Amino acid sequence: MRDLFRNTPSLPVFIAVLVVFALGVTVLSEAYGLGVLSTSFVKTLGKTACLALVAIAMDLVWGYTGILSLGHFAFFGLGGYMIGMWLMYARTELIVLDSLAAAPLPPTPGEISDAIASQIFGVVGASDFPMVWMFAHSFWAQMALVVLVPGLLALVFGWLAFRSRVTGVYLSILTQAMTLALSLYLFQNDSGLRGNNGLSGLQNLPGADAIPQATISIWFFWASALALLLTYVVAAFVVSGTFGSVIRGIRDDEARVRFLGYPVEGFKLFVFVLTAVIAALGGALYYPQAGIINPAEIAPIASIYLAVWVAIGGRGRLYGAVIGACVVSLLSTWFTGGQAPDLNLGVYTVKWVDWWQVGLGLSFVLVTLFAPRGLGGLVDLVSHRLSPNRHGAPLGPDTGALREKEAEQ
Repeated sequence: MRDLFRNTPSLPVFIAVLVVFALGVTVLSEAYGLGVLSTSFVKTLGKTACLALVAIAMDLVWGYTGILSLGHFAFFGLGGYMIGMWLMYARTELIVLDSLAAAPLPPTPGEISDAIASQIFGVVGASDFPMVWMFAHSFWAQMALVVLVPGLLALVFGWLAFRSRVTGVYLSILTQAMTLALSLYLFQNDSGLRGNNGLSGLQNLPGADAIPQATISIWFFWASALALLLTYVVAAFVVSGTFGSVIRGIRDDEARVRFLGYPVEGFKLFVFVLTAVIAALGGALYYPQAGIINPAEIAPIASIYLAVWVAIGGRGRLYGAVIGACVVSLLSTWFTGGQAPDLNLGVYTVKWVDWWQVGLGLSFVLVTLFAPRGLGGLVDLVSHRLSPNRHGAPLGPDTGALREKEAEQ
């Protein structure tokens, strides 16, 4: 652990900032504090932490390994679907049991199951449980599927793509095609996941009707913050040692790393699957706070937004991914929520609800052209100014090795 902190100076700072932030939100929340922060805003902060989590996953696979995946938000959505199935089943089961409690004869298990299926799938004209819902009654089984389904999809896709040595823009197109195919499939009513209607009412935790939403929102915020912290630690561990040096080498010169004898495809596949699982866990925490998930959440545009967040924050820096996701998420909430005042230009009034995406795209272009380090570069600038001035003192193990001028090159 000491080596991890030494190799990743941002880790202790990130942990300290996140802990202080979580404590501050708790003190200001309606559930356990002064009531300054509304329940809806606490939910927004919890969802933002989940988006920062998936941004770290994107930074690992793109910023550190050089794989521009335009499909990682699909894994995020799959995680939401897996936990959403249990939430809908368990919630509907309680409603059905309550409605059948006054029946003259106790209902049979088959009647209960049929009633639950009718409640869930009546909106798409069905009354039977599809096979994909066979474990929906079990919380732990669905939690296992949160990891297994996206992980298996990433494993199969990555193995087929990497063993064929598909790289660059062609790999990006393949990941986007995978996402589009999955999204189009889920839009169908016979997909077993209610088609365009998606899964709704996910914010209603089974058996928690007596617990205020203010309390539930802060619980989810804590869980999201903890998941973000653990993800940052895992990501820092992955990129800090020899493994991190190898994947950076793959990013910079894949052919040379392969020539040196490293199993490039194995390294890429491991990172691809790991980041898919991380993204799925983020989705499993995000959608119970959002309350609904539908196939539009898995559309390719969502994964493109994810790449934009990481680029704006500064790819190749874990804290850059977090900064980018948080800044863009909170700004988009502000703009789309109607809180940003309209900009009157005289001949035309800019309504930010309609124009914020244009600003986001313009920001991406400007960052790419003029500030490739993104917002994380500002952190680099501050830390560089705060670092001690060695004035040419030896920085290496030998006298005269890696002096200050050489280290700056």
